[in-house]
Amino acid sequence: MQTSRQDVKAPAGRRDSPVRAVVLVGFMGAGKTSVGRELGRRLGWPFVDLDDRVEAREKRTIAEIFRSSGEAEFRRAEHEALRELLKEVERGRLVIAVGGGASSRLENASLLEDSFTTTIFLDASADELWKRCCADRAERPLRRDEKEFRQLYASRRPRYLEAKFHIDTAGKEVSRVASEIEVSLGLKEQPSDEER
Repeated sequence: MQTSRQDVKAPAGRRDSPVRAVVLVGFMGAGKTSVGRELGRRLGWPFVDLDDRVEAREKRTIAEIFRSSGEAEFRRAEHEALRELLKEVERGRLVIAVGGGASSRLENASLLEDSFTTTIFLDASADELWKRCCADRAERPLRRDEKEFRQLYASRRPRYLEAKFHIDTAGKEVSRVASEIEVSLGLKEQPSDEER
């Protein structure tokens, strides 16, 4: 696991914690939503999935937006939803999961850099991510064939690597990944024996 460390450590929930909000980034199948829910539960912070926010604002699913309006319209809606969501960070702590393409776009990366957020890249190999996505019944508009999947992953990965922390999720339970994030953020000393 490759991580960097915060200088100041504070227990979860303390007001003087240096972490205001956590944004989970990574490719489809990385586990951002599952890990985000678990991390939010552990920290006692609300969890928001950016895709859910887009669907609520647009009153249609991501797949419907892609089908009827195209990817450009989805990216516009995604950017506006992210801008709105980051304003909420100023009022309280959040755990946020963003879609695989959100943080790889320059305009969204700039929003995240200028916000009170800490970005965490949840990573795994293209092989593992493809297997996870194939096993998942969710409709993913950009999961087409394996070759395109791998090319898209390779093109986005350099941007993901700009996140403050990098956590390898390969072969790990959701609870273990959430625990490693807490440790990386300085909100917990070490994973418990059950999580190792």
